[in-house]
Amino acid sequence: MHLDVQDLRNFYYRSTLGRAVQKAVRAQVAEFWPEAQGQTVVGYGFAVPFLRPYLADARRVIGLMPAPQGVIGWPQGMPNISVLCEETFWPLETGHVDKLLVVHGLETSDQPGAVLEECWRVLGPGGSVLFIVPNRAGLWSRTDRTPFGFGRPYSQTQLESQLKTHNFLPERHATALYQPPSERPFWRKTAGMWERMGAKLSVVAAGGVLMVEATKRVQAPSGPGLRDKVRKPLSVLRPHPEAKPV
Repeated sequence: MHLDVQDLRNFYYRSTLGRAVQKAVRAQVAEFWPEAQGQTVVGYGFAVPFLRPYLADARRVIGLMPAPQGVIGWPQGMPNISVLCEETFWPLETGHVDKLLVVHGLETSDQPGAVLEECWRVLGPGGSVLFIVPNRAGLWSRTDRTPFGFGRPYSQTQLESQLKTHNFLPERHATALYQPPSERPFWRKTAGMWERMGAKLSVVAAGGVLMVEATKRVQAPSGPGLRDKVRKPLSVLRPHPEAKPV
C-alpha cells in the first residue's frame, strides 16, 4: 500500500524528525554517490528529498512518483522535474539512466517484481541503482509514526536475493538512522551522536533503513548453437582437401 504524497511531504519537509531523516540518509547517499557530473539521475517513489545535491551538476534529474501515491511539484521555487507515472511503465527510454534512487517505492508496492523489472530496463550500462528500504531489524519499521513503518521491511539477505532474481548484482550495502524515531527534544539534540555511534557499532546496532547499491547484470547468450560455434574456433585454419570435381 502506497503512502499519500501529502503525508510524505509533511513528514520530510514540515517535521523535525523528517528533516533529521533527510540529513542522515542524504549523508549516506553521498557516501555511495559523491557526485553525478553530467549524468542522468532519477528517483522513484518519494526520493526527491535526497536528489537535491545533484541538481547543480547532473545533466538531468527526474523525480518519478507512482500514481497510487500521487505527485507534488519539486523542487520548490525552481522548474518542476517531478513526474506522475505508472508503477510498471515509466516515461523513460531504455538504458539511459546513470543513477537510480528508489525510496518508498519498493516496499510499498503490490508489484515489487514488476518495479524491479522497470528499474532494470531504464538503467544504462555502467549505471547503478540504490535501494533504500525499511530495515526489518531496526526500530523504524516497528512504528507507523514515520513512512518507514509501512509496507514490507527487508533484511539485507531478503533484499539482495530479490535483486539477484531480477538480474541485479548487489555491490555495496550500508545502514542509516540509528537515532530513535522520536520527536522528543533529547533525541533530536543527540541525533548526530547516535548516527556516528551507530555507524561504528553497526554489527550490534541496527539502523532504521537498509541501503543496497546494485548494478545491472547482463547474461551472456547461451545454448547449444553457441557452444557448437565456439567449441573449435580455430578449425577454419586447418587445411581441407579440395573437393573432387563431379
